[in-house]
Amino acid sequence: MTNAVKSAIAPIQKWLLGQGRCVGCGMPLSKGETSTHEKGEKVLCKCGRIYIKNKKGNFRRALVKEV
Repeated sequence: MTNAVKSAIAPIQKWLLGQGRCVGCGMPLSKGETSTHEKGEKVLCKCGRIYIKNKKGNFRRALVKEV
């Protein structure tokens, strides 16, 4: 992807994560499958994306080494 495309998509993804929704399909992450993780809680969305929910309740995409 070019930097222009990334610059346009990043704020939308940040907003979706702030709302607790998947950046791919928009499903509420509260409906995803959860498991424990050393940095919080690992959430698997129905579309296959994996997120980490920290102790403050904020979501972020999981890094490859965290999967």
